[in-house]
Amino acid sequence: MAKNLKIDGEFPELPLDPVDALVNPLKRFLHIESASGILLILTTLSALIIANSPFSANYVAFWKTPFELRIGPLGMEHSLQHWINDGLMTIFFFVIGLEVKRELILGELRDLKQAALPIAAAIGGMVVPAAIYILLQHGAPGERGWGIPMATDIAFVVGCLTVLGSRIPGSLRVLLLSLAIADDIGAILVIAVGYTDHIGLTALAFGILGIGVIFGFMKIGIRNLAVYIILMILVWIAFHESGIHATIAGVIFGMITPAKAWISEGRLMKMYQKSSQFLQGEGWRNSGERYEVLRRMEKASRTTISPLERFEKELHPWVGFVIMPIFSLANSGVAISFSDFTSPVAIAVMLGLFVGKPVGIFLFIWLAIRFGVAKLPQGIGWGVITGGGLLAGIGFTMSIFIAGLALEGPLLDAAKVGILAGSILSAVAGITILILLLPKPSS
Repeated sequence: MAKNLKIDGEFPELPLDPVDALVNPLKRFLHIESASGILLILTTLSALIIANSPFSANYVAFWKTPFELRIGPLGMEHSLQHWINDGLMTIFFFVIGLEVKRELILGELRDLKQAALPIAAAIGGMVVPAAIYILLQHGAPGERGWGIPMATDIAFVVGCLTVLGSRIPGSLRVLLLSLAIADDIGAILVIAVGYTDHIGLTALAFGILGIGVIFGFMKIGIRNLAVYIILMILVWIAFHESGIHATIAGVIFGMITPAKAWISEGRLMKMYQKSSQFLQGEGWRNSGERYEVLRRMEKASRTTISPLERFEKELHPWVGFVIMPIFSLANSGVAISFSDFTSPVAIAVMLGLFVGKPVGIFLFIWLAIRFGVAKLPQGIGWGVITGGGLLAGIGFTMSIFIAGLALEGPLLDAAKVGILAGSILSAVAGITILILLLPKPSS
C-alpha cells in the first residue's frame, strides 16, 4: 500500500512506496556530479589489480569471449570487448552528440564570441599534444597513435572540480566544460577521419539512407520510439560494415535529435486547465472520457520536454554509471611492468597529456586574447588557466578508446600505461595548482 502523499510547499508529490526508501538514496547518489568519476576510478583500479594478479589470463579470456547475434541467415560474431567498444559505446557517443548539439544551440558554443575562448583552448589542447607525440614517434611503430593524447575525459574533470568545491570560479567551470565539449567534437573528427582504413561505399550508402529516413520521420511527426530504435540499429550495422567506426552513427543520432519540444509550456498549461475543469466536474464519472483526457495529458506532459533534453537526462546516468565503468573494466586492465613506463609510446602519450595539453591550451588562449578574438573570463588569471589546462590533460576514456583503434598488442598496452600515468600526473598537478592559487571558501 502507498503511504500518504508527501507535500513540498503546495505541490503534491507522487505517493511513496516501501521500495522508494531503497531507491531514492540511489537516485540522490546518481545526481552527485563526482559520483560517476569515483566509480570510474574504482573500476579502473579493479581492472588493473585483476590484470596484474594470478587471474590475469582468465580476465583477458573473458573479454575475448565470442558473442554472436543472428537473425536467420544474417549474423555478426565478435568478442565481448568488441561489442562493448563498438556497440555499447555507441550510446556513450549518442550522449556526446546530444551534449554537443545542446551546447551549439543553447549553451556556451552558440555565440561565436563566447565560444571563441573554449574553441581556441580545445584546438591548442589537441594540436600540441598530437605534435609532441608525432615528434617523438615519427617513423616508429607507434606513430599511428597520434590521436591518443588529444582527448579530455569530461567525467574525471568534473570529478576534480567537485573535489575543489566552491573554490572553483563559475567562469573556470564553464570554460573547462565548454572546452571538453569542443574537444569531443575534435575527437569525433579524429576517429572518423584519422582511423578509418577503408570505406565500403555500399554499406555507407545504406547508412546515409537510413539517417535520411530517420530525419524524414522526425519531420513528418512520427514519435514512436520503437521505430527509431529499429532504424538506428540498422544504421549502426551499415556503419559497422562500411569501415567507418560504428560509434560515429551514435554521434549523428545525437546531432539530429530535435532540440525543440513538440508542445509548448503555454499550450500544456491551457490543456491542464481544461482537463482540470473536466476532472472536477461530473465528466470524470465516465471512465472512457476520463481515460482519454488523462492519456492526452500524459502525452502532452512528455512532449513538452524536447527529445534532446529527455534523452540526455535519462541516458546520462546509464552512461556514467553503467557504460563507462563496463568500458573501463574491459579496456583498462593491463599487466604493468617497470619497462612499460620507459616505452617510447608510453612516454609520448604521457608527455602529450601532461605537457602538451596545458601548454597548448595556455598558448592558444593567449593567442586568442592577444589578437582580440576572445577575452579572459573575469576572476581567472594565467595561473588558474594553467591549472585548468592540466586538468584537461586527464584523457582517460576517450584516449583509451582511440588507443584501441590505433594500436594493438604491446604498443596498445604501453599506450594505456602512458594514458594512466599522464592522467594521474595531470589530475594531481592541476588540483594542487588550483588549491594553491584559488582563495579558500569563506566559512
